[in-house]
Amino acid sequence: MNFVVQNLQLAQGAFRLEIPDLSIQGNVIGIFGESGAGKTTLLEVVAGLRRPASGQIRVDDLCLTDRAKGTFLLPEQRGIGYVPQDLALFPHLSVRKNLTYGQKSAAASRLGFSHVIEVLNIEPLLDRAVSDLSGGQKQRIVFGRALLSSPRLLLMDEPLASLDHELKISIIPYLKRIRDEFKIPMLYVSHSPDEVVELCDQVIVMREGKCLRTDPPREIFETSTSMALKPGIYDSRK
Repeated sequence: MNFVVQNLQLAQGAFRLEIPDLSIQGNVIGIFGESGAGKTTLLEVVAGLRRPASGQIRVDDLCLTDRAKGTFLLPEQRGIGYVPQDLALFPHLSVRKNLTYGQKSAAASRLGFSHVIEVLNIEPLLDRAVSDLSGGQKQRIVFGRALLSSPRLLLMDEPLASLDHELKISIIPYLKRIRDEFKIPMLYVSHSPDEVVELCDQVIVMREGKCLRTDPPREIFETSTSMALKPGIYDSRK
C-alpha cells in the first residue's frame, strides 16, 4: 500500500490536524502517538467520517479526498473495513447476523464466510448472543465483520485497548493471521509499542496533530522486553 496525504488540515475546537506532506509504503502501517495526538482523527478522515478543510488523501491509485478538485468519496464508496474503539456490535443480533451485516453477496465478495470464521476460530460462537461473549470473542467478531465487507483497506482504531494483558496476547496471533492470510492493507492505530512492533511494517509517529516522522518500528522502539521508546522518538523528521 502507498498511503499519501498532502496539505491536510482539519480543525476541531482548539485541536488542529495538520499534515502537509506524507508518503509511506507498507502492508500494515502503524499510527502511533500519545492520547490526543490525532491518531483517531486521521483515521476518521481516511474513512470519510470527517471532511478536512483542505487536503488530499490517496491509497495506491484511489483518491479518497481532494478538496481542491472537489473529490470526496462517501464512506460506503471507499471500500474500507473499519474497526472502531467501541466495537459497535449489535446487541439484539446473533453473532452470525453481526458477522453478515453489510456482507457483500457471494458473487461480489472476495473473502468466503467459511474461510473468515475458520481463520478467526469463531464457528462455535455463531449462534450465540453477543451479550454472552467475552471481550476477546467480541473482538474477533468485529474483525470478522470488517473482513466480510471485502474491504480494499482495513482501519483498526486501537482494537486491543480495552483488553487486559492476557487477552491482548491471545488476540495478537489472530491479527497476524489476518495480515498474512488475507493480505489486506491496514492502518493500525495504537499507543502500544509492543503491538506496533509485532504487526506493522512502518510507523507514522504523531504528536499534537502533526506527523513527526515515519520509520520502521524497530528504528523507533528499543527491542527489549519493555519495548521502551528510543531517545528522540518525538524529534520532528521524516
